[in-house]
Amino acid sequence: MTSNLDPDARSSYRLIALAARLIQRRQDDALAHLGLTRAAVIALEGLTDGPLNQEQLAEEIRVQSQTLGRVLLRLEAAGLITRTRQVTDRRQLKVELTDAGSAAVEAAREAEVNAYPRDSDISWKALREELTKFVHAVPPGHDSGVVPFAPPEHRTGHRGQASRAGGLRGWDQSRPGG
Repeated sequence: MTSNLDPDARSSYRLIALAARLIQRRQDDALAHLGLTRAAVIALEGLTDGPLNQEQLAEEIRVQSQTLGRVLLRLEAAGLITRTRQVTDRRQLKVELTDAGSAAVEAAREAEVNAYPRDSDISWKALREELTKFVHAVPPGHDSGVVPFAPPEHRTGHRGQASRAGGLRGWDQSRPGG
């Protein structure tokens, strides 16, 4: 059986996967000294616009609520979030950043930015536009296991409007100098 896939597309898929692994390793290394993981940063960033319950936060960052629960336990133990029972529904926990959590988000943002390559020959805006097209071309329903990482300056801030791009809202927004 032969593939109808353009050879350039196959090479591009491999390059995308390789680039993602390289950046993820650099992010992991950059976050290690803070005692954070990418999953923890994603959860913390999901709370920067204000408190949410666990289910809302899981939906916001596109992960399973049970998986998020384990991350939240570690963040709470580290004093980066608080979880309090809702008065109206005792089964619900309100999850909120602490001052230490807000500081951790800022430190993580700085550490991650320093992990990105600094090459003036890379057209970041063009790369972002092409990757956004790629992400939007992925059929809906095939990205449920994707854990997105969207730097906060790219987020639109509109909760409850997860796109089919796997939680990558805002990446297709143009930014000056991007």
